[in-house]
Amino acid sequence: MKARRTRDRERMDAGLITNPKDLERMTGELESLERRISTLEDEELEVMERLEAAQGMLSSVNDRIGAADTRLAELAAGRDARFAEIDAELAELATRRGPAVEGLPADLLALYEKLRESKGGLAVSHLTQRRCGGCQLGIDAAELAAIKAAPADEVVRCEECSRILVRTSESGL
Repeated sequence: MKARRTRDRERMDAGLITNPKDLERMTGELESLERRISTLEDEELEVMERLEAAQGMLSSVNDRIGAADTRLAELAAGRDARFAEIDAELAELATRRGPAVEGLPADLLALYEKLRESKGGLAVSHLTQRRCGGCQLGIDAAELAAIKAAPADEVVRCEECSRILVRTSESGL
């Protein structure tokens, strides 16, 4: 449009349009081009402002993404370090467990492993003040009497959660 405006103005200024009606039409057309150019320039400014705002938002979002990525990397490194500590602790416990299980009956070890898998790692619980330490439920008097009458080397289990109960002086027997 600007090129057309320049070309038409040069033709008028050079006197190439001699017919008054053509000259009047050309003047009207130039005015119309000026209005259209002004409108388009205003729209271009609005688009540039929106683009600038969008680029600012994009920059802000990219900064937040960068911060989140950094935080994620830090958390992943912390998690990995903690996993390494847990793995080392598990290896040490497995090493210490070896001598402790020697001499235990195979059926008792099998029961322990089965309960440990089904009970979220807690197969044995202490009996304290007539309560199972695993399920935290109280044990009724009849069951307590049966536990008290059982020999010390007998495996006693909680009726509610099936865990192996360890009797101590705090058991309330």
